[in-house]
Amino acid sequence: MLTRIHTILASLGALLLALTGMAAPAQAKTGTGSSTAVVVRPLSFFSVDDLNFGKLLAGTTAGTVKIAPDGTRTSTGGATPIGTGTSPATFTGMGTYNQIVNISMAATPINITRVGGTQTMQVRTFTIGSTPTTQVLTTTPRSFRIGSLSGLFLFAVGAELVVGANQMPGDYRGNYTLILNYM
Repeated sequence: MLTRIHTILASLGALLLALTGMAAPAQAKTGTGSSTAVVVRPLSFFSVDDLNFGKLLAGTTAGTVKIAPDGTRTSTGGATPIGTGTSPATFTGMGTYNQIVNISMAATPINITRVGGTQTMQVRTFTIGSTPTTQVLTTTPRSFRIGSLSGLFLFAVGAELVVGANQMPGDYRGNYTLILNYM
């Protein structure tokens, strides 16, 4: 009987070895992904989101489109906003709790230019969201105090776009500069 058990075990062992040899070969697939991070330094400041007035129709009369720091979009005159996808600009930075920071514009108003063309539109009346009211940003510095214990702060900036009568269709782009001085 012991011989019979050895024979059965040997047969099972041989069967297992045969089955492992018949197993499908392993397949590996690879994929790629991306990862990003921003390390914020003390006394830093950078843009998080761009100011985006969105899409609009230009009428036969001039008008304006305004993006408030809270993201509200309004218009006047011959400028008619369409669709969604608008946003105020947002910025973040780091200082220390209770530190005074002065903020100003390098220049205001600014012009944005049609990509592939020379046509422009003016962007003016830059505003920063603050409590209790929104304040206009100019080349004259305004002071605020960092209220976060961590020293981190985030704020939004809106502005008003001047749209000409029969403004040439296209994608208009431009840059503006905010200046922060940590006191």
